[in-house]
Amino acid sequence: MAFDPLLAERIRAALSGRRDVREVNMFGGLSFMVSGQLAASATPKGGFMVKADAARAEELLKRPGTSRAVIGKRTMSTGWIAVEAEQIAADEQLAFWIGEATRPVQASQ
Repeated sequence: MAFDPLLAERIRAALSGRRDVREVNMFGGLSFMVSGQLAASATPKGGFMVKADAARAEELLKRPGTSRAVIGKRTMSTGWIAVEAEQIAADEQLAFWIGEATRPVQASQ
């Protein structure tokens, strides 16, 4: 797997209060499932990707260092957001994106 192990540790720490987290090798990196739904991924080359609420996607994509996620040559569906490493450098920044990634999960419970 070609993902940043330090980023994976930070994601684990950000999700540590939840007991329904599972790690899965996916997208060539390490993905984190919450309540059976994909929430975030440490992707190849140190990337970070979240599956946010599709209704909030356009608003979130206005944030610096974000774009629609692309896997291989395929642009992912609405809600899949790639976040540049500089935008998750601080734990508070990562916590924001983890919150967005787990929002759809919380809404479905």
